[in-house]
Amino acid sequence: MSEQGTTVVLVDDHPLYREGLAGLLATAPDIDVVGQGGTGREAIDLASRLHPDVVVLDFTMPDLDGVAACREIVAAAPGTAVLMLTMSDDDDLVFRAMQAGARGYLVKTAAPTSVISAIRTVAEGGAVLSPALATRLASWFATLQREHGPLAHLTARERDVLGLMVKGRDNAGIAAYLDVSPKTVRNVASSVFAKLGVADRSGAIAAARDAGLT
Repeated sequence: MSEQGTTVVLVDDHPLYREGLAGLLATAPDIDVVGQGGTGREAIDLASRLHPDVVVLDFTMPDLDGVAACREIVAAAPGTAVLMLTMSDDDDLVFRAMQAGARGYLVKTAAPTSVISAIRTVAEGGAVLSPALATRLASWFATLQREHGPLAHLTARERDVLGLMVKGRDNAGIAAYLDVSPKTVRNVASSVFAKLGVADRSGAIAAARDAGLT
C-alpha cells in the first residue's frame, strides 16, 4: 500500500453507482480512489498504468466482462487485488471469478461497511466472500471431495462400515447396528482397507477423517 493508504480503482458501467461508491469510500480516511472506469478495457488500462492496491470490478460491462478483465488485470498488475462487486451471486460466476484470480466477491446488496472492510482485507492479501457465498462454496468443495476424494470409490455399505468405525464401534457393534454377520463386516472392512490403501482400522479411520468423514 502507498503512503496515502489503500489506493483503489473503481470500474462499473453505471456512473451513478460508481460515483456513489466513490462517495462512500471517501468517508474512509485510509482509502484513496485514484481512478474510475466504465468498461473492462478501461479497468485493464487503469490497473496497468496506476498499479492500485485494489480494483473494484463489476461483472457486466461493455466490451469485456469482469472475469475476463480480472484475468488480464492479475497478469498485468500482479500486486493489484481484484474485488468483484456485482449484482449476481451465481455460483458459476463466483467460481470463475476466483479461478481468474479475484481475491474477493461481494454482491451489491452488501452493507457499506462490508464493502470498505472487504477492500481493506484484499489489499492486505486476504480473501473475502459474503457469508452466504462462503457457505455455498464450502458445500461445493465438500461435494467435490465426496465425488472425487479417496472415499469416492467406496460402496454405500463400505461407507456405512467406515463411518461406524470412525464413531468407535468394533466389528461386533457394527454387525449388530447394520443387522449383518460379523464375517460380513470383516469382509467389507477388508475391501475398505484395500480401496483406501491402508493396512488396518486405524489407517482407515485416519483416511476417513482426512476426507472429512466424522
